[in-house]
Amino acid sequence: MKVNLYLFLALTGFSLTGLIFLGYTSTSVGYKDKRFCLNLTKEHQENSKLQLPQGISYKQPSVVGPDGKVIATTPWLSPIVWEGTFDPFLIDTIYKQQNITIATTVFALGKYTQFLKDFLESAEQNYFIGFRVHYYVFTDQPEQVPEVKLGEERQLTVLKVPSSNRWQEITLRRMEKLEKLIESRLVSEADYIFSLDVDTKFYGRWGSESLGRLVGVIHPGYYQTPREQFPYERRPESQAFIPHAEGDYYYGGAVIGGLVKDVHEAAKTCREQLDIDAAKSIEAAWQEESHLNKYFLYNKPSKVLSPEYLWQDFKPHTNEVKIIRFSQVIKNYAAVRPNP
Repeated sequence: MKVNLYLFLALTGFSLTGLIFLGYTSTSVGYKDKRFCLNLTKEHQENSKLQLPQGISYKQPSVVGPDGKVIATTPWLSPIVWEGTFDPFLIDTIYKQQNITIATTVFALGKYTQFLKDFLESAEQNYFIGFRVHYYVFTDQPEQVPEVKLGEERQLTVLKVPSSNRWQEITLRRMEKLEKLIESRLVSEADYIFSLDVDTKFYGRWGSESLGRLVGVIHPGYYQTPREQFPYERRPESQAFIPHAEGDYYYGGAVIGGLVKDVHEAAKTCREQLDIDAAKSIEAAWQEESHLNKYFLYNKPSKVLSPEYLWQDFKPHTNEVKIIRFSQVIKNYAAVRPNP
């Protein structure tokens, strides 16, 4: 009897051990598979495309609440990035594991080459420090591109483009140049891309908190303005037309970013709309910026950067903007633009 009892207990113990082992192994394999899948699909970790049908009526979103505090989420639940809404060390640590490359395009034509030195030197002190960055400078004067000491894993490529007699034409063609650069090079050279204005300077950290599938920046001049007063294109004849009763924020054309494929789609769509307007001899109120605002209205950004990421040097500090990260410098437009 004792032998049978011992045999029963032994068999039961082996069975329980086996079940525990199998359960543990199954859990471990499942966990590893899950991590493996996440690594394979890092570009899909964010929400998918957020497209809005035209003609939908809803209340204009606010950037600052009635209590004077900033609002850190859009109505479609995309983050609005403000100082204090993220941990710089934590988010950089997460993104550095992904071994990403950030392409950064800047257009410096004519006398705008004078802004390149401050742009690049300040970027090397504040912009995606510790990450792999590749600057692409579009210019009609390659010899005017200054020599700036770049950090480790950071490089600069100069791309020659034709000159223009109209500053409006320069902005009108940027989407086309961006679209072609992505198709010819960036699709295999970079993970994320930002297109930034050259007449700017970095004053504070700009890091991985700005990364997202599709990223826009709220214009500093209109972040507390009723949308009826936004400088949208208001002529129905233009492809950039936005009715007075529609609109979320007024986005600055000085910044557009995101995953390479999503920025390509935005640039391609804006370029196509610009071409349709040009065929009808229509130039939107603020050229590419008008078309970008139309695109962002119906293709919601997955991340929105606060005016900290696009300020203007002539503007005084406000209670909402605790830190200025990136700002348009003071300049004499008549002295730097080829036409009024």
